[in-house]
Amino acid sequence: MAVDRYLRNVGAAAGRGAYAAAGESKRVVDTARLAVSRFIGAADPSHIVFTANGSDALNLAIHGLLRPGDHAICTAAEHNSVLRPLRACQDILGVEVTYVPCDASGLVCAEDIRRALRSTTRLVAMLHASNVTGAVQPVVEVGNICRESNSFYLIDAAQSLGQIPISVESLQADLLSAPGHKGLLGPLGTGLLYIRPGVETHLRSIRQGGTGSSSESELQPDSLPDKYEAGNLNVAGIAGLAAGIEWLEAQGVRAISERERMLKERLTAGLAAIDGVVLYGPSDAAASVGVVSITIEGYDPQEAAAALDSAFGVQVRAGLHCAPRIHGAMGTIDRGGTVRFSIGPFNTADDVDAAIRAVQEIA
Repeated sequence: MAVDRYLRNVGAAAGRGAYAAAGESKRVVDTARLAVSRFIGAADPSHIVFTANGSDALNLAIHGLLRPGDHAICTAAEHNSVLRPLRACQDILGVEVTYVPCDASGLVCAEDIRRALRSTTRLVAMLHASNVTGAVQPVVEVGNICRESNSFYLIDAAQSLGQIPISVESLQADLLSAPGHKGLLGPLGTGLLYIRPGVETHLRSIRQGGTGSSSESELQPDSLPDKYEAGNLNVAGIAGLAAGIEWLEAQGVRAISERERMLKERLTAGLAAIDGVVLYGPSDAAASVGVVSITIEGYDPQEAAAALDSAFGVQVRAGLHCAPRIHGAMGTIDRGGTVRFSIGPFNTADDVDAAIRAVQEIA
């Protein structure tokens, strides 16, 4: 409804005119920025930057921070949205990258990150929860380590924001990124980056252009969020993102998290009882978000996913899930990855039971 309302009744660019529709468009963006900052416990809404998606936010953080001669740390559980920008920084800038291992459940040891630190470590990039196994990482412990070492700390909250409560202050995050279309329930083509006050003096803008401010200068403004928001924003998508956050706040993220935990326990128990099915990830549902990965004996993951969709209407994702290194740790990379089930706030126990029955028939 929020997207429809904007497209039908407003349709103007934000901050690009003095007429009423432009003012309303700016109000939509300002309201959304305030909603995001409140949702993650950020003090200043201007330090919320809207991006094209989660990958765009991670690219801004990584390319904006790293310089020639720097050292960066990430984990084997990371998504390609972190791995590929870091690889580009290796190839283009000569940045050195250390990949801290994860175990077969996708969990990383915080002390391994401490041991990987160097005097030149500028950035530690870490996902909050695995998109393959759902494992929730020790992000608070790593935040403490980064504060002690004066390294910048980037958290990829793609699988956690909206699924579990998050406070950027408690996590000691210098930067926190997320797409809008996952746990935040917004439209595709939206994303965000939180920038801790003070970090913007170290974070370059990687994209320059019109902002509707400081138009007399050829230089990108230094003020936030304009420093990082070049060109027109996806205001329709941002309106939908704000509506998603409003719904999450009304329901309560803790309540959503607990309900999804119960559904995950039901799903994993049902799948574990099926011969030929192997589950991957933490055995404790409380130590993970609502993601379940499996393999089915005798089936390529893509074949299994196609059968689940065509015969049973169960939609899953199959393959390496854009996270190849974790599949190396799990021993599934040569098998084509896994079949991944994702539990959301609108799933029911009946949905879970239908998925279990479908896998039972295939297996």
